[in-house]
Amino acid sequence: MSFSEIGKSNNFRARKIVWLSFLILDMNLHRTSQLEILRSLKKRGHDTSLIAIRSKNVFPTRNSEVRITSVPLRYVPAISPLMFAIIAFFFLPFYIIVSKPDFIITEPDLPIFSFIPALPFSWFKRTKLVLDIRSIPVETVGFRGFQQKFWFGVSILVAKKLFDGMTTITPQMRKEICSTFQIDPCNVGIWSSGVDIRRFSPKNYTSKGVELKRRLGLSGRFVVLYHGVFTATRGLKEALDGVKLLRSDYPNVVLFLLGTGPIVSMLKNVVQKEGLQEHVIIHDPVDYAEVPKFIEISDVCIVPLPDHPYWRFQCPLKLLEYLAMEKVVILTDIPAHRTIIGEAKCGVYISSVNPTEIAKAIEYVYLNKGSLKERGKIGREIVKREYTWEKVAGRLGNYLLSIY
Repeated sequence: MSFSEIGKSNNFRARKIVWLSFLILDMNLHRTSQLEILRSLKKRGHDTSLIAIRSKNVFPTRNSEVRITSVPLRYVPAISPLMFAIIAFFFLPFYIIVSKPDFIITEPDLPIFSFIPALPFSWFKRTKLVLDIRSIPVETVGFRGFQQKFWFGVSILVAKKLFDGMTTITPQMRKEICSTFQIDPCNVGIWSSGVDIRRFSPKNYTSKGVELKRRLGLSGRFVVLYHGVFTATRGLKEALDGVKLLRSDYPNVVLFLLGTGPIVSMLKNVVQKEGLQEHVIIHDPVDYAEVPKFIEISDVCIVPLPDHPYWRFQCPLKLLEYLAMEKVVILTDIPAHRTIIGEAKCGVYISSVNPTEIAKAIEYVYLNKGSLKERGKIGREIVKREYTWEKVAGRLGNYLLSIY
C-alpha cells in the first residue's frame, strides 16, 4: 500500500515523530540523514522534531520545518554521550507525558539505557520506540572501538526486547543484523540514504562551478573529487598514492579532498613529503548547502571504500549526491555500490583499493572524458527513480504506520 493510499484511509492521521540523536550537530558531517528524513516526513504531513547535542552556542539550520532542540555539551570523547544519557534518563519520561509523541526514533549507543525509565510512560501514552541502524560500528580500534561495538550490541538487544520496531539502511544490513541477533526480519523496516534532487541539481551550479574552479586555480584541470570524513579505512591514502603514479604522464589530473577527519594531518604530511601540492588539494569542510557547488567543479568523483564488513552493506550518501549531480563515479566493487549502480555506465568499478587499480581507473576516465557528461545523466535517473528523500520518507512513513 502506498503512502497516499494509507493517507486516504479513515485510520490515517498525522503522527508526531521525534528523533533523539546522539550525534553532535555542529561536529558530525553525517547528520544529514536525520535532518533530511525529518524534513521529508514533515512535508508528508507529520509533525517532526530532532533532539540532539551541540558543542557550540548556536547550531544554524536551514531545515526550519523541523523543530530542533539541541542540548549544549562540551565535546569530550566518552564523557559527552554519558552526560547526554544522564540528561535523557530524567528528561524522556517527562517529555513523553507532556509532548505525547507517537514515535521516538533513536540510534545504537550508550544512551540507549536512558529509555528504560521511560518505558512505562511510552506504553501508557502509546509512544512507539524505534531503533534505527545506519551503520554497524566502523573504525573499531582501541578502547573507543571496543565501546562502539559493545554499546551497538547492547542497544540491539535492548531494542529487541523492549522497543516496538527497528529499521536498517539496506536489505543486506537487515539480513546481517537479524541473523546475528536472531530477530524476525518481518519486524525490521528499511529506509536508505536519500538526496534532495532540487538542491543537488547540476543545472543550478553551472556558472557557480566555473567561478569556483577559477577561484581555486583549477581551471583547465581534470578534477577527481571525494567529500566527507577522512579516516584510515576509506581508501583515501590509496587514492592519493594512485594520483602520485599518474603525475608524470597526466600532470593535469588533481585529486580534490573536501572534508576533515582523524587522518587529515597524515594526508597533508604525505602531500608535502611527496611533493604532490600540484596534484592533491585538501580543502576544509564546507556548509552542506555548498557541497553541490564543489561537486560541480569535478570531472569525476571517487568512493574508494575497501571491502570491509562495515562498508559492504551501506548506502553511501556521497555516492547518491555524486549521481544526482550527474557525475561518473570511480568506486570499489562491493555490494553497497553494486546495489545502487549495478551495471550502469555512470560507475567505473575497481576491484580493490590498490593504488595501481585507482590510477588505471582515473586514466580510463581521463582518456574517455568526452563521454562523461552523457554517462553522468544515467546516475541522476537512478537517484530520481529510487533515492529521493520523498521516496525514502514514504518507505519509513509506511513502516512506522505499520507498527502503530
